[in-house]
Amino acid sequence: MVWLGVCAEGLTVPVILENGTMDAERYINDVLPIALKHGNKMLGNKWTYQQDGAKPHTHHSSKKWCADHFPDFISKDRWPPNSPDLCPLDYSLWNELAKSMDWKNITTKATLIDGIKRSVKKIKKEKILHSVLDFTVRLCLIQKNGGNYIR
Repeated sequence: MVWLGVCAEGLTVPVILENGTMDAERYINDVLPIALKHGNKMLGNKWTYQQDGAKPHTHHSSKKWCADHFPDFISKDRWPPNSPDLCPLDYSLWNELAKSMDWKNITTKATLIDGIKRSVKKIKKEKILHSVLDFTVRLCLIQKNGGNYIR
């Protein structure tokens, strides 16, 4: 499982959880502190953390942790339930990461993890910035489309 954050300043380091499943406790202990650390490092103390409707995100403990720790927080209740059109990672950057992977050298779980870590560093800042700035345009298109997917 890979967690990755994005903002106009770049990508965070990937959080790679190799074993087990993600639940609220693991999300709070293993992902959210890293998101907070990198958000503050990249953006100071004026930024917003947004998450989707994944089960670990919607748990009351996760929502409380986010509200108590992040400078600002958009909960699932203020976000479309299925919104790949509004996440720069989903509509652009996961594809960039996959294209920058050296797939012929990925033969084990360890080489996959190493490849992900290296590929995150290869994504050009201009591509990240363009993807993030495209968010507002995409938001307007979805609004004009009655909240439905962009076609």
